[in-house]
Amino acid sequence: MMKKQLNAAIVLLGAGLLLAACSDGGMTTTSSSAPADDTTTGANGTSDNPDAWSGYKTAIATTQAMNDDEFENPGMPYVDQAAGIWDEPAGASGLSCASCHGAVDDAAGGALRIPMKGVGATFPRLDADSGKPINVELQINKCRVGQQYASPFKYESDEMLGMTGLVRKQSNGMPVISTAGDPEDELHTAWQAGKEFYYQRRGKLDMACKHCHEDNAANIIRAETLSQGQSNGFPTYRFKWQKPGSLHRRFRGCNKNIRSTPYGYGSDEYLNLETYLAWRGRGLQVAAPAVRK
Repeated sequence: MMKKQLNAAIVLLGAGLLLAACSDGGMTTTSSSAPADDTTTGANGTSDNPDAWSGYKTAIATTQAMNDDEFENPGMPYVDQAAGIWDEPAGASGLSCASCHGAVDDAAGGALRIPMKGVGATFPRLDADSGKPINVELQINKCRVGQQYASPFKYESDEMLGMTGLVRKQSNGMPVISTAGDPEDELHTAWQAGKEFYYQRRGKLDMACKHCHEDNAANIIRAETLSQGQSNGFPTYRFKWQKPGSLHRRFRGCNKNIRSTPYGYGSDEYLNLETYLAWRGRGLQVAAPAVRK
C-alpha cells in the first residue's frame, strides 16, 4: 500500500510540473519572486544579476541554523578530515598540498604564491591542456596525478568531497565570478552548450532544468519549495543523502527524477552545465559546505 501511495505521489508531481512545462514555448526566461530575505547571509545576486537567490533562502530555520554554525554543520567533519590530508605527503613525489600552497588559509599562497582564498569562486575555468572546462574536483585530481604522482580520488569519495569543501570554504562569503556569457570569454562555447542542456527537454517526463528551477522557483510542489537550483553551496550536505554530495551527483539525481539517463561524473555535459550555472548564479556568495533537506 505504501509503495502504491508513493508511486501515485510521484506521478502527481510529474503531472503537475508537466502541465507547467507544456505551457511554455521553448527557451523563454521568466523570473519568480524570491522569498523574503530575513537573513544576513547576502544570499542575493549582484546588481547585474539581481534576480539570483540561493537555496538557503527556502530552507527552514533549523536547517539555516545548522548551515551557519560550523559546529552544527554535518558537512564540516569531512572538511576537517581533508585539512589533515592537505598536510600529508602523497604519491611518489612526497609532496603535500601544503608543499606548494602553504597552509590552506595562507594568504601568501605558499611556495607557488597561489592562495586558496578566492579560488573556489572562479571555477569552472578553462583547462589549458584539454581545452575544456575544469572544476574544483578535477583540478584537485590533476594536482594529485600531475604534481604528487598520487592516485586520483574517486569523484564522490569522502576524500574528494572533503577536499572540495575545504578549498571552496576558503572563498565563503565571496561572490561567484563568471563572465562565460560574454561571447569573447574563453568558456563561452561551454557556456552555450550548458545553456542548451539547461533548456532541453529530456527523459520520459519530457522536462528541462528550467521547468523546476526557473518557471517554478519559489513555488511549492508537494511539501517542497523549489529553489533556483544554484551551485554556490556545493559540495552540499543533504539530509536525504546523509553525507555531502557533489554538484554532479545532484545533476544525476535530477536526470533520474525525470526518467532521463544520467551522464557520468566529470562528463563534458555536466561540466558545460556547471559552467552555465556558475554564470547563472554569478554574484551569489560561495557558502560551502551548504546544508539542505
